[in-house]
Amino acid sequence: MSTPGRIRLNEASIRLDSMPVAGRDVAVTPSAEERAAIAAQLGLGSIDALEVKLHAVKFRGGMRVTGRLTAAVTQPSVVTLEPLRQEIVEPIDRIFLPGGEKQYAGPANAEIFVDLEGDDVPDHFEGNEADLSDLIVETLALAVDLYPREPNASLEDAGYKPDLDETSPFAALQALKPKQD
Repeated sequence: MSTPGRIRLNEASIRLDSMPVAGRDVAVTPSAEERAAIAAQLGLGSIDALEVKLHAVKFRGGMRVTGRLTAAVTQPSVVTLEPLRQEIVEPIDRIFLPGGEKQYAGPANAEIFVDLEGDDVPDHFEGNEADLSDLIVETLALAVDLYPREPNASLEDAGYKPDLDETSPFAALQALKPKQD
């Protein structure tokens, strides 16, 4: 069941109960409509190509999913607003475990240790099927350049020059400084 605002890709689910011992390969190539929905969700101009190749194997009662996402994204330059194409190749390595996260039953104001160098917290799925749509959208979102611009492009090249006549915020402090003779 999908939640509002959530994109569910057609080919992006894996059933744990029918997975062979050697694992299962999954290839996801979203349709033009699905790519347009992902682009709208992420605030991108367009996703011209998106292909994800995954391999899932049983792991600790759940599954480990590895693979690679390749995409071509077009979005406007932050300097010139001209469309720029970005090629993305991103590795995927994620663990999915059955069942939701357990509620923390510790006392209020208890300290929690977070190991920033440790492994990522596994994702969870309900039932025998894991939907990998969120994994694909999240991987793409983290790989996209948020501020794309042409190499060596600057605002001055685009006709925007800094206003040098503007007084510095430190000018008032300079006026308070005693004059040296």
